[in-house]
Amino acid sequence: MATSNDIKNGTVLKIDGQLWSIIEFQHVKPGKGGAFVRTKMRNVLSGKVVDKTYNAGAKIETATVDRRDYQYLYQDGDDYVFMDMADYDQLTVAAATVGDAAKFMLENQEVTIAINEGTPLYVEMPASVVLEITYTEPGLQGDRSSAGTKPATLETGAEIQVPLFVEQGTRVKVDTREGTYLGRVSE
Repeated sequence: MATSNDIKNGTVLKIDGQLWSIIEFQHVKPGKGGAFVRTKMRNVLSGKVVDKTYNAGAKIETATVDRRDYQYLYQDGDDYVFMDMADYDQLTVAAATVGDAAKFMLENQEVTIAINEGTPLYVEMPASVVLEITYTEPGLQGDRSSAGTKPATLETGAEIQVPLFVEQGTRVKVDTREGTYLGRVSE
């Protein structure tokens, strides 16, 4: 059993049967009264963020989360199949667990999967990926009603906003956290 003094960014706590990941923490020693630890935590499954305060030295239950590199192989119905890069074992992950990462995953894409007691918790994509635009309207010069952007469909089926000068067939860099255009990529 750990104590609140062991809290660090990335630590995963088990509270009331749910897993919470520490985003931020701060040890506070006020002039009057006992020390405490102020934390900001994210629920691993739902993504909900809460603030929680612990007295210094309070007992906490930590969870073991194994983060491993996997390669996305294919979609099987509503599930996604990944291969462990270390031992080549295959892992099937439900669509709900994959979440928004599915919008930017191509076959053979490398991702990190967090696993607790054999259960996949979430799929973490690289910060950015390079994808090809499969469809976009031609940008009309002088059309600035939409702040110089237009919708474009990526090869994964996701839709993002791109500048007017970007054409169909262009390879672009996309931020996987925000789903935004970062720039063109020249081969």
